[in-house]
This record gives sequence, C-alpha cells and structure tokens, in this order.
Amino acid sequence: MENRNNFAFGRKNFIIMFVGILVLAIGFVIMTMDNEQYGLGFMGITLGPIVVLLGFAIEFFAIFYKDKPNV
Repeated sequence: MENRNNFAFGRKNFIIMFVGILVLAIGFVIMTMDNEQYGLGFMGITLGPIVVLLGFAIEFFAIFYKDKPNV
C-alpha cells in the first residue's frame, strides 16, 4: 500500500511561505521606522514597499513551487 500525502503543499512550500511572511513583516516594520513626517522619507516610500513586494513575490513562488518526485 502506498503512503501518499494528500496535502496540497509540501514541507518546503511551508518553509518558503514562512520566509515570505517574515519578509512582509520586515517590510512593514521598515515603513513604520521612517522619521519623516507622514512617512514620506526614503524608508517609508521606497525601501519598505520594495521589501513588501519582495515578500509577495516569495509567497507567489512558494505557492507554485513543486518538489521533484523521489524516484
């Protein structure tokens, strides 16, 4: 009898998703650390959103990542 995993994502997918969530959180923290009024400095307008977009790209990759089958 074959022991088959019925989950849509594997262990690597969840690890990549967790990394993506951490990057998203870091991006939002970077945006809040801006000292300019209303967050209109470099960190609030440029660096933070770029890091958040990177986090979303990691999440997108984690969803579509597929392990190679063990032969």
